[in-house]
Amino acid sequence: MLVDGHGRKVNYLRVSVTERCNFRCQYCMPEKPFSWVPKENLLSFEELFLFIKVGIDEGIDKIRITGGEPLLRTGLDKFIKMINDYKQGLDIALTTNGYLLADVAQDLKDAGLKRINVSLDTLKDDIAAKISGKDVLKKVKKGIAKAQEVGLGVKINTVPLKGINADEIIEVMEFCKQRNMSIRFIEYMENKHAKDKLQGLSEDEVKAKIATKYKFKEVTRELSSPSKLFELEDGYRFGIINPHAHDFCEDCNRIRLTAEGVLIPCLYFEEAMSIKKSVQVGDVAGAAEVLREVLKNKPEKNKWTGDEENETSSRAFYETGG
Repeated sequence: MLVDGHGRKVNYLRVSVTERCNFRCQYCMPEKPFSWVPKENLLSFEELFLFIKVGIDEGIDKIRITGGEPLLRTGLDKFIKMINDYKQGLDIALTTNGYLLADVAQDLKDAGLKRINVSLDTLKDDIAAKISGKDVLKKVKKGIAKAQEVGLGVKINTVPLKGINADEIIEVMEFCKQRNMSIRFIEYMENKHAKDKLQGLSEDEVKAKIATKYKFKEVTRELSSPSKLFELEDGYRFGIINPHAHDFCEDCNRIRLTAEGVLIPCLYFEEAMSIKKSVQVGDVAGAAEVLREVLKNKPEKNKWTGDEENETSSRAFYETGG
């Protein structure tokens, strides 16, 4: 069993397989040209898998594949199958923008993928293009439909932005509700790579918009989930993630691994260690030692401090996933 320096059990590993992305979302990497190719020095799937086996053997039972956009990495279904074949019953999930999903959903399901989170910030073609940098909505919706068709669990992530998609909160929620998909509204996470002067809606502002049409109540948060849960009168549940809060830190159960082998203890924590040299030479014991050291140094709380200067992260989310 993996336990961090504050006594919290860690059983959840988020693995970024690439920092490349085919979108240029305003809240992530809007200034990068589409011709831009990051200087990735990726670990192979076999090298990533060597470390993942270490984690599984020590108690990791929940694994999420992220990016950048993970579906840009060729052979992702084979990587998922490697993990699934190693130990049956793992909760293997994927976060994607959905653009390439329709063509690979069946392969991912057959490989052992259980669930996906898809970013869907709007139901309007022009707003989707404004947020992501190109015409994407039709393909994203097609990908969502295909994922449901093949039997993948689907959850939607939405980032409400003032002056852009803030007036669509109810519509996007109803789109999900009609299709039996849960939705999480994620407060915009300030970072130095996002578009200047971008403003997101707060948790209270999201709730106020939903309250104009629906009555709802807060229900018990799922253990270790960063999402607060709310339930409509008909039983449908939606979530809100407020990254500025610390209330989900006390039972945080996750660590993150980048595509280049950097092991990160907290999304807003700059300090990290690399397992790259160890896995490239097959040094399982060395990788395990790095894991133990990272867990020992995992912070008790995230680095949101409340003052404006420190409210902006310098970490590129396209390198680590969310």
